[in-house]
Order: sequence, then structure tokens, then C-alpha cells
Amino acid sequence: MTKKLSEDTIAAISTPLGMGGIGVVRLSGPQAWEIAQRVFRPKKEPKNSFLSHRFYLGEVIHPADQKVIDEVLLVYMRHPHTYTREDVVEIQCHSGLLILREILEVVLQCGARLAEPGEFTKRAFLNGRIDLTQAEAVIDLINAKTRQALELANKQRSGKLAGQIQQFREELLELLTYVEASIDFPEEEIPEISSQELRQRLQNMSKQIQQLISSYEEGRIFREGISAVIVGKPNVGKSSLLNALLGEERAIVTSIPGTTRDVIEEFINVQGIPLKILDTAGLRHAQDIIEEEGVRRTKKCLQEADLIIWVLDGSAPASTEDFYILTAIQGKNIVIVINKNDLPQRLSLDLLGPELASSPIISISALYGHGLAELKEAIATTIIKNKLTNSAEVIISNLRHKNALVSAQEALNQAQEGLGKNLSYEFIALDLRQAIEALGEIIGATASEDVLERIFSRFCIGK
Repeated sequence: MTKKLSEDTIAAISTPLGMGGIGVVRLSGPQAWEIAQRVFRPKKEPKNSFLSHRFYLGEVIHPADQKVIDEVLLVYMRHPHTYTREDVVEIQCHSGLLILREILEVVLQCGARLAEPGEFTKRAFLNGRIDLTQAEAVIDLINAKTRQALELANKQRSGKLAGQIQQFREELLELLTYVEASIDFPEEEIPEISSQELRQRLQNMSKQIQQLISSYEEGRIFREGISAVIVGKPNVGKSSLLNALLGEERAIVTSIPGTTRDVIEEFINVQGIPLKILDTAGLRHAQDIIEEEGVRRTKKCLQEADLIIWVLDGSAPASTEDFYILTAIQGKNIVIVINKNDLPQRLSLDLLGPELASSPIISISALYGHGLAELKEAIATTIIKNKLTNSAEVIISNLRHKNALVSAQEALNQAQEGLGKNLSYEFIALDLRQAIEALGEIIGATASEDVLERIFSRFCIGK
């Protein structure tokens, strides 16, 4: 993939819109400083020229009529020691919706163009400051919902994964050099590598790649979280449980069955695991068209969920609705919650049957918060089930990385099979090139423009 330095200058608001202490408008490109000089009037002219990486107090003005928009701090950062390796200007103003838009508008009028989503980080990648895994780590940092997810993103941002992938590529390139030399110069005296040694080295690398592939499940859990659906018949306390887990009144709670008509989605932190928890409409035969749609959405959530939190009313005997739900959730990871333990218990657990014998059963009172710690422990244990045992320094969390590693491993395995069958080295060289290209897709060395567009389109504008 050809990397070309940008000739235009981009600008965007890099902080969330709204009222606050500070807002930032960022520019990057060859005209960044020229544009900044046209809209910025310093409070005190520096004795010399503006110095790079220094803050200056002044005002942003409309160039046409010199009207002041806001008093700001401006910092000019000269390339290549910047985030994008281009000239960068950041204008720190008061964070108000109108102020930020006015400042952005004047810099666009002076020659900048509005940045596309993720374009600042994309330029950092294209200009060689970071590789593609580090660029992806930026958005993982922004989206991290737990400390463990943050640590995982920081490891990737530091370049540890890229370093491991680059090491694989360099070793394969070395082996490819030997193989191609044997093909092109069979009569020359060149250092030889035996077929057996080549096969052994490929086997060792395949094992290392497999270790990375095996780490994906752990990485995915911390990066993306787990989807857990609270399910139960109406009025068993599903919404009360959601509120208790969140520690706030997120869902409406009444004594009227069927209050929850739509799916409510929130994230909570359970032992470092981001848990996307969904409170759903009660599963029963719908009474009207709105409730029918709610039940349909509940069933869809059940199909896609990683975990089911089945809430039962401990103060009432089991009903036909409970048996209906039991049928609907068969085959899923389930945590069984017996709610309302502050009331006399009338529920018999005989309805559970042998199919749910391995599912944890937790008794709680969502109203008073009893048993919530035990419930979180049961959720974490059910999620983990020996999945989170990888202690490697480098683990992967991105499906794109996993797929590329699988492709590389398949190519290496094919090369080993070819060596075992004494195939011509031309075939082995082809397999090695495929493995090198697959690994290059991870760090961006061979990634297509379509792949880059998909990755950076996930960023917000201004990052």
C-alpha cells in the first residue's frame, strides 16, 4: 500500500459538543499555521517568532471584520514531532456549542476542510507515526469501559502486538529469501537451509501464531464485553434487578405487569468484564400489539445473548409462564436468580430439571439489594468458565487480527505439507508470500484502502 503525505489541511472540533470548561479545535496539515495566524490575535506579540509546542494567550477573530469570537490558548506544533507528523495547531477555547462552531467555521473559511471521521489518526498511520494496530488501539482506548479493557488497549497502543507480528514477518522474509535463492540460483554456492530445518521453523512459528489466536476469546471479552439478557415473566422484578445492579433508577418499576415494553440496554462492570445488560419485556402471551413487539424483541435478544439471567419470583409458585421461559432458554449459559427473598418463599425448584443442574442459583432481594455481590460473582464465574487464563504479554482482541492470523497459519501449514510431499520450492515460496501478506494486513503493511476506510470510519470526527 502506497502512503502519500496529504497536501490539504483538515480541521475539526476534537472535544464533545456542549457546555464545559474547555473545548478544542484542531488543525493538521501544511497550512495549519498559516490559517491560525489569520484567525488568532495574540495578547502580547512574542519577541521572536512563535515557538513550537508553546502555548500563547490571545483571541480568535473573524478575519473579515476583526470581531472577537473567544479568548483562547493556542499551541502550534511543528512537524514531525506531532500526532500526525504534520504541522498541528490546537485552539483551546471555552466549551460552548456556538463558540466551537464559530471557530471551526472561520478556520474552514480560511482554507481548511472539515476532517473525516478518524482522519487525524489515519494521517498518523499514513505518515508512519503508528501502525494499524496502534491506530485501532486508539478507538479501543476511547471505548474502554473497564480498567482491564483500558490496559489491553494500552498494550496494543504501545506496539507490543505490532512488534510480535513484525518479528514473524521478518523471519518469514528471511526464509523466503533462502527459498527464492534456491529457486533462482541452483548452481551458485549460497547458504543453504535444509527442507527439514525449514519445516521445523515453520512449525515453531505456527505454534506461536496459534497461541495468539487462542488468546482472542479472552481479549474479545475484555474489549467488547458480554451480552447478558434479564428474562422472566412479568412482575418478577427484572427492572428492579437492573436498577439494583446499576445503582440508579434506570428502568420504571411498578406493580403493573408488562410495564417494560422495550429492551433497555446498559453497561456494568463485573470483575473487570464489561457486561452489556438488557432488561426485556416479560415473556408471555402478549395482550396487545405493543407488548407483542416487546416480546418479539425479547426473543431476538435471547438468541444473540452470551448469558441469560433468568429471574424467578421466590414468593410465588411456579407458573405455566415460567415453564414457557424454561423452554425458550434451553442450551444457553444461564444464571438463575430467585428474587424477593425478603418475602416468605413458595417457589419449588423442581421445575428446573436436570438440564439446568450446572447453572448457579442465587437468592436475592432486588428491592433491598440483598445477594447482589453473590450474583455478580456467579455472573463472572459463568462467563469465564476457564476462558480467562491467558497470562501472555501479548493477546489479541480484534476479530480482524484473528482472521488474518488464521490465514497466515493456514498458509504456513500448507507450506509444511508441501515440504513433507517434497513439492517444488516454487509452491513453498507462494505459501510463504501468502503468510507474509496476511500478517502485513494486521499492521497495515499490506492492508487495502477498503480495510482502512472501514477501520477509520469507526472513529469520531476530530480524532
